[in-house]
Amino acid sequence: MSRILIVAEHDGNTLNPAIAKTVNCASGFGAEAVEVAVFAADGAEVAAQAAKLSGVTRVIQIDHEANGQPLAAVLAPQVAALAADYSHVLGPSTTFGKDLMPRVAALLGVGQLSDIMEVLSPYSFRRPIYAGNAIITVEAPQDRTLVATVRVASYQAAAEDGAADVETRQLDVALPGHTRYLELRGGGGDRPDLQTAARVVSGGRALGSSENFEVIFKFADTIGAAVGASRAAVDAGYVPNELQVGQTGKIIAPELYIAVGISGAIQHLTGIKDAGTIVAINKDGEAPIFEVADIGLVGDLFQVIPELQSALS
Repeated sequence: MSRILIVAEHDGNTLNPAIAKTVNCASGFGAEAVEVAVFAADGAEVAAQAAKLSGVTRVIQIDHEANGQPLAAVLAPQVAALAADYSHVLGPSTTFGKDLMPRVAALLGVGQLSDIMEVLSPYSFRRPIYAGNAIITVEAPQDRTLVATVRVASYQAAAEDGAADVETRQLDVALPGHTRYLELRGGGGDRPDLQTAARVVSGGRALGSSENFEVIFKFADTIGAAVGASRAAVDAGYVPNELQVGQTGKIIAPELYIAVGISGAIQHLTGIKDAGTIVAINKDGEAPIFEVADIGLVGDLFQVIPELQSALS
């Protein structure tokens, strides 16, 4: 029988919603156990949140001063040490997971499977390729630990009606000293996390400048949304790279996605295919974004957005 270990992503106080979706994916394995590892300086609060997720059989809390910040170089050897007791090690396909899981796979001497979007069996999966334009079936070897990331945009969050036990454990693992935490800078402010937000407002090159992008930030704050951007807007320097949505940015699946001044290149559409409702605002009525939008509004964003914001306020 399979035993699955999920590495928890969190900010020190709150479990990232991507983990609830990863747990939902793991429930499709028919595994003997689905356990969540929480690495932190003091992970009691986060561990308690993980224990409530339906399908989790146990939470392992590993407290260490070095785990105060989620450095992949520090976490990877600890995850690799834990992995000896599991057939599968999973992480979310977020920035955190994409940084950590390849290191874990390298330490275990195995390849990594990326972006699981459907579980066919414990060692058979479907995942997207070619910017999501094709789906392939992958068969993983059964004689070694499987390290993988889960495409969280393909899953709903697991319910919070569980009551798993929390076990505190210490690991005797040599931690590297060549990487250290300096500081964290975020371009999204205190808004919801882009990859897990229920509502996202994204701006494109049509904004024209970083100053004009404030229109997007203000509108997003009005409706309690996260902020995203097209690659063109990021490359132009309007916003930080961390806000980029699309094939080379973040893959998201919000309930509501509002694309403002975004033409809708295929690379961008790849990142929003799983969104619930797509709203497009663009002055070019022939823009490709309107082909996938549920609601389209042809107009000047500098007139439309203030009017919408005024009406909502």
